[in-house]
Amino acid sequence: MAVNTMRADRQEPAAIAVQHLLEKAADCWPESPSVSFAGKTYSWRETRQRCRTIACALVQMGVSPGDRVAYLGFNSHWCFELFFAAPMAGAIVVPVNFRLSVRELIECIEDAAPTVLLVDEHHRQQAEAISAAFSDIRFIYAGSAATAPAGMAVYDVLARDVSFSRPLAPSGNDDILLLCYTGGTTGRSKGVMLTHINQFTNAMGGLASYDMRERETHLMTGPMFHTAAASRVFTASMTGTHTVIMSHFDVLELMKLVQRYRINTMQLVPTTLQMMFDHPALGDFDLSSLRLITYGAAPMPVALLERALKLLPGTSFAQSYGMTEASPVVTVLDARDHSLEPARLARLESVGRAVFHNQVRIVDDARRVLPAGQVGEVAVKGSNVMKGYWRAPELTRDVLQDGWYYTGDSGYLDEDGYLFLAGRIKDMIVSGGENVYPIEVENALSRHPGVAECAVIGVPHEKWGESVHAVIRLFEPGSHSEDEIIDYCRGQIAHYKCPTAVSFFEEPLPVSSVNKILKSKIKKMLFEKGG
Repeated sequence: MAVNTMRADRQEPAAIAVQHLLEKAADCWPESPSVSFAGKTYSWRETRQRCRTIACALVQMGVSPGDRVAYLGFNSHWCFELFFAAPMAGAIVVPVNFRLSVRELIECIEDAAPTVLLVDEHHRQQAEAISAAFSDIRFIYAGSAATAPAGMAVYDVLARDVSFSRPLAPSGNDDILLLCYTGGTTGRSKGVMLTHINQFTNAMGGLASYDMRERETHLMTGPMFHTAAASRVFTASMTGTHTVIMSHFDVLELMKLVQRYRINTMQLVPTTLQMMFDHPALGDFDLSSLRLITYGAAPMPVALLERALKLLPGTSFAQSYGMTEASPVVTVLDARDHSLEPARLARLESVGRAVFHNQVRIVDDARRVLPAGQVGEVAVKGSNVMKGYWRAPELTRDVLQDGWYYTGDSGYLDEDGYLFLAGRIKDMIVSGGENVYPIEVENALSRHPGVAECAVIGVPHEKWGESVHAVIRLFEPGSHSEDEIIDYCRGQIAHYKCPTAVSFFEEPLPVSSVNKILKSKIKKMLFEKGG
């Protein structure tokens, strides 16, 4: 398939282009800090200059408009800069998941076919395997010149020495800006084509939905190969935000950075927030600068919110729901809805309302719109929705129709437009002819004061087809029995939805690269343990 990655006529400057955001930030806040990483801080003026020279270096290395430039490494200022430098050269950024196996990395690189690959010091071995498989890729080393592999260009040397004299053909508008690969949980990963308009729309929506403020300091905690973190780079350029980057998540390092840089905002998921509150050194750090914590991946249990409001009394919370294909934010449950008032507690089980730049509706199997309260598939429409899947027109047609993206998530909208998720359609449990949605059961379990973490899965059942199985980590191991947990659930939800069995884990439940609980791994662990 020939993919149209660039505008047919490149003579006119793009109306919407992320490099314009960088130019504006450097003009408005030239000496303000833009990014800090590993103790080094750059101003917006310095960041603009470095991005310009790297763009010229990419052109010198043979990068043409529409070519791909990939990054394989932990979070860093090099990755932050590449999100602006590559489109300055008209190229598409491909942030690669560093957690992939070598085989999966080679599959990803084969699909994206980058002209240039940036690699950090921690992934030299993977780069050698990629180099052996693809002899035509040019490499740039994101690290110290003293440790650079022989024959590999060094990023910081290029940023310092390349002359800013090359003619550039920047991309913009509906050109592809990012090629982000999904996790591949149902097979080989898919490349999601996100345009300048997609990311601009998402960034604008974030300003309003999260109440982003000018020149605050944001802590980048999630991996930048995911759009949840990557999109914040562009939001930061709209507000002159100082982005402090963690190379990878570590709860103790997080608390140190919050205190050192007086962090105002950061992204977490409920599991990582729980990790912070459970850390024995929590009381050793001044976290009073935190104004806003945004989170996703799962609703926040009431017990966890109670702890959060007690331990961080000056901090607001906002939840977002989204996916790579939507750049990523679809709905937001804002700070006003994070209330412990009894009449409003039910809202905490929702993922909020659609952000202003998109529409959300619920459809049945024939993709007909369902009324409020009925469970169906979540569909999204807006200028934040992807261009399609890279080199996969059939897959694109399956999920994109008439501007609507059909997410594969199930849920319902209430009368006020709040979206309540029921889980992935494929994760739905059919027990005795009844549909059971894991999230509904997990929400009930999470209200139990003794439950620290939980996950609900379907397991084969000779009579009912499937049965509901809960996996739980208690705050205090052994403090509650299986019967107590099941009885508690029966007081919360219909009996047919309640677990018929409970497995207790003493260690934290396994999580993905963005700290989502991995149900596939839990199933494997249970079967290996014999239940």
